[in-house]
Formats: sequence, structure tokens, C-alpha cells
Amino acid sequence: MLTGLPGCGKTTVIIKLAELLKEKKIAGFYTQEMRSKGVRSGFLIKTFGGAEGVLSSINITSGPRVGKYRVNVQGFEAMVVPELSRQGREVDLYLIDEIGKMECFSRAFMRAVSGILDGDLPMVATVAIKGGGFIAGVKEHSDVEIVELDLENRNGLPGKIVDGLGC
Repeated sequence: MLTGLPGCGKTTVIIKLAELLKEKKIAGFYTQEMRSKGVRSGFLIKTFGGAEGVLSSINITSGPRVGKYRVNVQGFEAMVVPELSRQGREVDLYLIDEIGKMECFSRAFMRAVSGILDGDLPMVATVAIKGGGFIAGVKEHSDVEIVELDLENRNGLPGKIVDGLGC
């Protein structure tokens, strides 16, 4: 599990890992900022299976609120839960960005992540630096190693992770 302050490069590491491991069968997702006139207006979610949609936005009028954003829980689940459940395809590795407050509004997502943690396939995920409940539980899981990402270690970390996975 990669953790760190917002903006430290967690998503960048996940994307770089996907590039380095492109010969592997990867399942999971990453997030990207949506911007309007230079101002962040929400977050997109992109699966490694090719789906894309809105995770949260200032323009969504219903759903749970995190700061100025409303979370698109149903859309998130429709994209991510099938991606994490393998659905008839082989998977070598899971890459998940992120296990955070917005994502944890989905019980189906939390069940899927728990299943992966209890399974036999490797997972590299980003996890919020703060948070109780499911977020804290993930960090305390017996098979989890926490790496705090910062400006000094983020560039070399993808290569070290690939080496550690034996890929």
C-alpha cells in the first residue's frame, strides 16, 4: 500500500507501474483530476479494462459529499466492481488508485478489495494517509506493507515495486 500526502505522486506511481508491467494482465483503476478553466472540478476514474467515468464532481447534485464534490457511487460501482471481480478473465496483478473516502462510500468496492486482500494475487494500491474504518483496516491487514511516498522516493519506487513483485 502506498500512502502519502495529496499531490505526492501516488497516482503517478500507479500509472508508471502499469507501464512497466504492460506485459502482465492488470485489473484495477486510477483516478485523474477533471479541470475546468484551470480549477479542479472533480475526478475521473479509468479502469485498466478500458472503462472511464466520473467518480466525483462539483456538478453532481446528489450523492455523498466529500468537500465540494459529490460522489457518483453508482457509476463508480458499475465500472470498478466488475473490473475487480475478474469476470471471466485472467488477472496477474491488481493496481488500485485509491482506497480513500470517496471510494469507501461503496460497500461493493470494499468487499471487492477485501476479497483481493484475502486472495493469492498481488495488489499494489494507494490508500489515504488518514482515515478510520475500512481504510485503517486495510492498512492493518496482515499481508499489507505500507510505503509512505514522498518527493524523494517516488521516482525510484516503481522499479523497486516491480523488483519486489518478481515481475
